[in-house]
Amino acid sequence: MEKVTIFCENTGKYYKIEIGSHLGDLKKIVFPNNHKHLLGALVNNQLQDLQYVIMNPMQINFIDITTLDGYSIYTRSLIFVLYKAIRSLFPKKTLMAEYIISNGIFCRIANKDVCLRPDMIENIHQKMQEIIQADYPIVRKEMPTPEAIRIFRKQGLKDKSELMETRGRLYTSVYYIQDTADYFYGTLAPSTGCLFTFGLEPYKDGMLLRLADRRCPSQLLPAIPQNKLFQIFSEYKRWGKIIGVSDIGGLNKVVEMKYAGAMIKISEALHEKKISLIADKIKAKGKKIKVILIAGPSSSGKTTFSKRLSIQLMVNGIRPIMLSLDNYFVNRENTPRDEKGELDFESIEALDIATFSDNILRLLKGEEVEIPKFSFETGQRYYDGEKLKINKNNVIIVEGIHGLNPKLTQLLPPEALFKIFVSALTSISIDNHNLINPTDNRLIRRMVRDYKYRNYSALETLKRWESVLKGEEKHIVPYQEEADIIFNSALIYELGALKQQAEPLLREVMGQYPEHSKALRLLKFFSYIKAVPTREIPTTSILREFLGGSSFKY
Repeated sequence: MEKVTIFCENTGKYYKIEIGSHLGDLKKIVFPNNHKHLLGALVNNQLQDLQYVIMNPMQINFIDITTLDGYSIYTRSLIFVLYKAIRSLFPKKTLMAEYIISNGIFCRIANKDVCLRPDMIENIHQKMQEIIQADYPIVRKEMPTPEAIRIFRKQGLKDKSELMETRGRLYTSVYYIQDTADYFYGTLAPSTGCLFTFGLEPYKDGMLLRLADRRCPSQLLPAIPQNKLFQIFSEYKRWGKIIGVSDIGGLNKVVEMKYAGAMIKISEALHEKKISLIADKIKAKGKKIKVILIAGPSSSGKTTFSKRLSIQLMVNGIRPIMLSLDNYFVNRENTPRDEKGELDFESIEALDIATFSDNILRLLKGEEVEIPKFSFETGQRYYDGEKLKINKNNVIIVEGIHGLNPKLTQLLPPEALFKIFVSALTSISIDNHNLINPTDNRLIRRMVRDYKYRNYSALETLKRWESVLKGEEKHIVPYQEEADIIFNSALIYELGALKQQAEPLLREVMGQYPEHSKALRLLKFFSYIKAVPTREIPTTSILREFLGGSSFKY
């Protein structure tokens, strides 16, 4: 048999292998004694499952759960095992994987007549363990899309069949565990035996599929209570059902039927109503609320939210004054450094908390305060004579990623504070087994904004993104439950609206870059979504902060 030469990045060596072999064959050659943990591979910077057929010389990088791509493979595959277990025990019931929450995935059984009792969840858990211990192969089959639709309809997966019908592709990849078929956005593990770490336990009115810790794959991530976040997810899920858009198939049908304008109006009206209710809640607390702290991760729409909240507060007779935490950066020579020795501007120690607290306390006493400024060019603080004083009708709005961190406000009177967490908590899914990670939603927003307003390419945004997520995990996520209110800035229609601007940027990420695999993944994601016309998006929409055309000044 003719052979080709493969370069493996993991070992830095070249290997000869027969044409027509699979990546699974190669991994056993490269790692003869330890390959069970490998979940997939980057082939010339494109993510592939281990069934991929080797026909030409190529560069290979095998991945495991410790990488972002590997963790995604592990998570998708685990959802498939959960579905297989439920189908084995309750053949007529359907799994719904709904939210990423509490370091896991919140799941229900779709049928309304089913109440998930603890004993049922324990039986499902045991069945999952049996499936994993059996080490069944997870097999991918390419088939004509009408055949895939027929299979999904037979299994009661209406959401998947609708997705296939609106996607418009001739062929579809269907994965199998034994005789159970499923479809997933992205590749899966080679077999069930790779998924050795997981948990399943009762959670609210459903169950929490607990996930492994990327940094220590033999251990589960701790299940962190996130009751406020759960309420917001549930509320927006209900709203999606009311307007008939719970998944991408439903979104596409609305676009096909020319109802996108009505969907935009309803989504924007919901945002306006929520912001108005927050302003009313602040008003109801009387004169004691003097500082409103707004925090949230990158590209959550904090700035537009702050401006829209200011308008609603003024309607209620409250005059807001904006104060940026950026004014309180320490001088560059005092900025802390991260584990790589690089300046860590996302650490709360990068802020001069003492000066911030002093300024706020003096303002609350009615004193006039000269506000510091910070030069990002020189890395030094300066004063330009701008002074601030508040009266009984004023509130101070402070926006910044550390707004909910108790260290920032430990010297301030708690009764004077109102804390708001803003994030794009994507409320629709691709289908019942394929979640849309809110971090992807924000990445797409940031990519479009970075290109339009900061002259950054999609490649530059993708390179920075993992570092951004690490900073958020450390400095923002632990404090989101400290908020008095959580505002979901995601809009049901927004992915269709962002599609037209994001796709050309992603196509510019060339194959020689490691980020090429991420760009391809997002391009595949957009292939499911029909474009939503943007002409009816109001100029005050949070989405205009990213798309352009906002009536607000930034």
